[in-house]
Amino acid sequence: MPKKKTHKGLAKRIKVTATGKLLHRSPGKAHLLGKKGRSRRRRLSKDKKLTGGGDRIVRRLLGQ
Repeated sequence: MPKKKTHKGLAKRIKVTATGKLLHRSPGKAHLLGKKGRSRRRRLSKDKKLTGGGDRIVRRLLGQ
């Protein structure tokens, strides 16, 4: 049976905390920031927790 490989593109975008939670960057903070308000930009700069069905898929791709 071959070894399971980590999806490297996903591994660069997801951070696993010490307690096992998955964090990702908020979408919408890369460009076109002039039309977004200050509080919205600040909210988008924080990392978000990955939840739901995507959590299970991501863990499989990360080899956990």
